[in-house]
Amino acid sequence: MTQNTLPGWPFISYREQQLHVEDCDLGSLALEHGTPLFVYSKASMLAALAAYQRGFAGRDAQICYAMKANSSLAVLQVFARAGCGFDIVSGGELARALAAGAQPRKIIFSGVGKTRAEMRDALIAGIGCFNVESEAEIDVLNAVALSMGKVAPISVRVNPNVDPKTHPYISTGLKGNKFGIAHERTLATYQHAAALPGLKVLGIDCHIGSQITEEVPYLDALDRVLDLVASIENAGIPIAHIDLGGGLGINYNGDTPPAADALWCKLLERLDARGYGQRKLMVEPGRSLVGNAGVCVTEVLYLKYGEQKNFCIIDAAMNDLPRPAMYQAFHTITPLDERRRPSADAPVFDVVGPICESGDWIGHDRALSVQQGDLLAVLSAGAYCMSMASNYNSRGRAAELLVDGATAHLIRRRDTLADQMQAERLCADN
Repeated sequence: MTQNTLPGWPFISYREQQLHVEDCDLGSLALEHGTPLFVYSKASMLAALAAYQRGFAGRDAQICYAMKANSSLAVLQVFARAGCGFDIVSGGELARALAAGAQPRKIIFSGVGKTRAEMRDALIAGIGCFNVESEAEIDVLNAVALSMGKVAPISVRVNPNVDPKTHPYISTGLKGNKFGIAHERTLATYQHAAALPGLKVLGIDCHIGSQITEEVPYLDALDRVLDLVASIENAGIPIAHIDLGGGLGINYNGDTPPAADALWCKLLERLDARGYGQRKLMVEPGRSLVGNAGVCVTEVLYLKYGEQKNFCIIDAAMNDLPRPAMYQAFHTITPLDERRRPSADAPVFDVVGPICESGDWIGHDRALSVQQGDLLAVLSAGAYCMSMASNYNSRGRAAELLVDGATAHLIRRRDTLADQMQAERLCADN
């Protein structure tokens, strides 16, 4: 059997000239389930997780999957069974994590706008920690906990003013971002929180952004966090754990982020050198666990040639793959049939969807040797695609499959029109 693995996607390969995820032929899956279709590799997810586990070998560490990247129940189940905790940002994510088998004590609740109801639900569930992000939130959480006769475990999320060198929409650790407590206010905030009877200070948290492809921002942020730990503990407030968030990037277009185990080797060296190597560590990866595990399969509906632009119109759209429209993000696009891979003189197209928006594009200026009816794979679609998908233009959300070797499990059926309208009501006649 001839096999050509795609560089950067070790679990995606051409076999006998047909694109496969693990041992499953994507063309056959598309014929059975229709398109657009999301297909995820379980082996890819577990391999990505294993890199973090190797990096933390011998350390007191907890890996919490940042489920906003992909909150499909079966994906959560994969990580729960592998021993992961979860980083959540809403009450809905709490319910999903618990439904997928998460241990409540391994759940961390982040986010800038937690409601009182969400706080109550998390306290009832017995989550491990709240990552609080403002002084106002600290006071509200204290009041909610006291009203329930409970004590809320907290970390304070610090904004270290470190540039992650990523897209501004997914940068979270600069002074102009909405996240976290300003570096200069951190000690006073800890002193205030430690004095409140409804709270118990456990740790310190920092998350500087997403799709980070360099190690320097992490090292800079770590140094600033450790400086704060020293000042907080000098004030008599112990810090039991250090949470450095997530944000490690993946390959979209020849990106070369550090491997998770290599990155953590350097971070642990810095922790050891500064005397904090024995602290409990927490990390919240999302994209780096699921991003390259996912493929969106889509059909070429029409080829449209023009004076200034050629358009390859596909049946996937910005409601399925929102990252290009939101972040000008790049996704590699490749044909399912290897014989359709572009030649040197292939025409160039903008790959666009059917939605009535000029922003509905999936890829600009792509060389393609395709025909109407061909199938394409949009790669690196495991993160921030289905979790951000919508029914815009009354389009149904796609089906999802989880591949495990030669077996493909349907983990979400395609939306029907009845699904879209079931919560709506016509007004009664007067």
